Amino acid sequence: MVDAAATGTAPAHGARIVIWSLSASNFVIGMGAFVLIGLVNPMAEDFGTTPAAIGTAMTTYAIAYALMSPVLVALTGALGRRRLLAIAMGIFALGSLGTALAPSELIVHLSRIIAAAGAGMFTPVTASVAAALSPPETRGKALAAVIIGLTVAQVAGVPMGSFVGYTFGWRAGFLIVVALALPCLWLIWTRVPKGLEIPPASLSDLGKTLANGPAMLAILFTATFLGAIYVLYTYLAPLLSETMGYGRNGVTAALLIFGAGAVAGNIIGGWMADRLGAVTTLLILSGAQTLIMPLFFFLPYPGWLLFGLLGVWSVFGWSFMAGQQLRILSILPERPGVVLALNAAAIYVGAAIGSGIGGLVLAGWSLTALGPVAGIGAALAFAHVLLSRRISGQ
Repeated sequence: MVDAAATGTAPAHGARIVIWSLSASNFVIGMGAFVLIGLVNPMAEDFGTTPAAIGTAMTTYAIAYALMSPVLVALTGALGRRRLLAIAMGIFALGSLGTALAPSELIVHLSRIIAAAGAGMFTPVTASVAAALSPPETRGKALAAVIIGLTVAQVAGVPMGSFVGYTFGWRAGFLIVVALALPCLWLIWTRVPKGLEIPPASLSDLGKTLANGPAMLAILFTATFLGAIYVLYTYLAPLLSETMGYGRNGVTAALLIFGAGAVAGNIIGGWMADRLGAVTTLLILSGAQTLIMPLFFFLPYPGWLLFGLLGVWSVFGWSFMAGQQLRILSILPERPGVVLALNAAAIYVGAAIGSGIGGLVLAGWSLTALGPVAGIGAALAFAHVLLSRRISGQ
């Protein structure tokens, strides 16, 4: 048995401390994962290669995360959650340190794989811990809170790392990630309770989940929904440059608005999931995306209108995660670690597919065609939810 602080009956104050400690740790995970985006140019100059070549390190990270996360979560299912979280953060910090010290592009890619292994274990487990510590009526808010660190990392962490990297050299951008990971290890060890009653995962559980058609259909909604968004989001900067005439400052301001909307959406999504239910929330968000993204076809707009559109698009885009996690946990409550790991992997699958489709749109049509194509993808996500609910009954 475990004490009250280690179960869903934990006092609200104690549970909040754990959840926000894990959210802060996810901020570091998110910063370490995406800071490379802002450091591509100085890295390319240092290694004497092209920005496109350095950018493939992000693809390496995404593929490694998607492939390793479910397997590693299953293999480590017997470990205590606190111990596993500490090990995962340590591996992530080690990978980030390897990138900071990398003497070649090859080592950059290898170190990104190591970092992805740590992140692939860490983030899904934080979600299962948040669910275990929260009563059913507030579980959506708890899941949103623990994941919001990843969202904030894209708003504040990545620009901060980029600023440090451009000021003191790109290696400093990764070293700051390592430095921030150290206090997170202390938070994990001192705030996460021992003996959490979470069903252990195994490779057998992973195999059973992959073979469960209704569960996998529900999980893959993440890839469908985010895939639609990434058709447009991946090429937002060139779209705004071509249609609005934006340079560095305009694009940066637009991305900050989008990031702020993502933070708000994360919070609102938890509220919606708790009050409206997971399926209703996902249908509303998919329907909204179907209507919003085609509006980018009609650019240019006045600046204030564009920023408003970006904010609304982002809010409705990033409100989905709490509802999605609640739904897949309700379908397979006995395997929380595995389903959350597969859901996290689906994020990267969706990003890769959406970016690829966006590239095909650019090759065949134009930048302004991205919005309508993304809207079609969102309509498919709406249909995905309906089909999944019909098959699973949830």
